Amino acid sequence: MENLIPIGDLFEAHLTVSQLDRAVAFYRDLLGLRVARVFPERRVAFFWIGVPGKAMLGLWETGIMPMSISLHVAFRVAISDLHEAPARLQKAGVQPRDFDGRPTEEPVVLAWMPAASVFFHDPDNNLLEFITMLTDSPRPDLGVLPWSDWVRRGENQSAHGA
Repeated sequence: MENLIPIGDLFEAHLTVSQLDRAVAFYRDLLGLRVARVFPERRVAFFWIGVPGKAMLGLWETGIMPMSISLHVAFRVAISDLHEAPARLQKAGVQPRDFDGRPTEEPVVLAWMPAASVFFHDPDNNLLEFITMLTDSPRPDLGVLPWSDWVRRGENQSAHGA
């Protein structure tokens, strides 16, 4: 059986925590992880593991995970495969989803990183993600937007390789 999308590496894992501020202090101050970004209004923090852009840990205060799930894993894939992922997932009977859990036919861009992603669920409803870091400059002000909007804005310097 041919792979749906070739996975290059584990990019990100997420944990739920009971107190975000306490957890941030532990992972930052005791374990020495570099803070990538904290979203206090969403009660979530992201840490780079090793070199920024290579691997990430997300901490979500209990009950805050996207799409009301508790487990999430992201796999690094090539940008060309990421663009094919929605069609390949649909062909395999798996619904590709955007960041908010809505069905999608294209990746979304997490502009604060920036990275492009496609989300989907496994048979046990765990949230999985295919992700590609982009070489563009971070644009936290843009939030999360569809790939086509990113391209229309001219923010796709890395559209053909990241």
